[in-house]
Amino acid sequence: MTQQVPSTEPELAGVRNFRDVGGLPTVDGRRVRYGVLYRSGHLAHATAEDAAFLSSLGLHTIFDFRNAADQKLEGPDVELPGVRNVNLPLSDPADGAEFWKMVRDGDLDQLRGLLGDGQAADRMIASYRMIIKERTAEHSRVLHALAEDSVPALMHCAAGKDRAGLSVAVTLLALGVEREAILADYLESNAKHRRYKVHRSSSSAAAYSPEVMELLSPLFDARAEYLSAAFDTIEETWGGVDAYLEQGLKVTPQTRERLRERLLD
Repeated sequence: MTQQVPSTEPELAGVRNFRDVGGLPTVDGRRVRYGVLYRSGHLAHATAEDAAFLSSLGLHTIFDFRNAADQKLEGPDVELPGVRNVNLPLSDPADGAEFWKMVRDGDLDQLRGLLGDGQAADRMIASYRMIIKERTAEHSRVLHALAEDSVPALMHCAAGKDRAGLSVAVTLLALGVEREAILADYLESNAKHRRYKVHRSSSSAAAYSPEVMELLSPLFDARAEYLSAAFDTIEETWGGVDAYLEQGLKVTPQTRERLRERLLD
């Protein structure tokens, strides 16, 4: 039975960037079903009320794309009774412990050297390209799981923007969702109430000065150029989405049809 569109999006106290991906249009006139695919930031800080809401969704599987360093920093997800948790680490879009230590601790001159002159955005673009090319086994596993039994599902990473954003985008490509709709959903992560909070070691005004925040912003933004780089990588490497799904992710047309049956109205 098709679920009704929720009248208001829930505001979760301890979970950032939560949303239902339902309603997005496909190129052949169908729509993603509500109540089958959700996305968010990590669940480590979910309150009891947040957990109760998440439990009410009837989730089958939570896909956690964080790596061990993320989990150590933020903590494990809250346990939701009867929900399967699948951890599939994808390389952090700005990977490297030393890099993130500099983001948290570096002074203005250090940040200029690390992130200035377009370096931060270039790093993000390179990461998106890498995840598409090198994380085919993980994305294959996600799509096969969704086609078999794993819905309703929630996908998340730390901020719910990059690794989860790419995994949601790959799923939507497999469903035949319009590119413009995939991009619009991705860019929703920029909404003020969704954004990942920048944490720096110092609480001084200088640590959060306008120039510092401008240097850091490419790491915490969802930018069209990042997702476009991922799509370009699919075209350059496989020649198109169909070949990417069949050759790169080993998703047969039959599996893709099962996926559409489960996730589309």
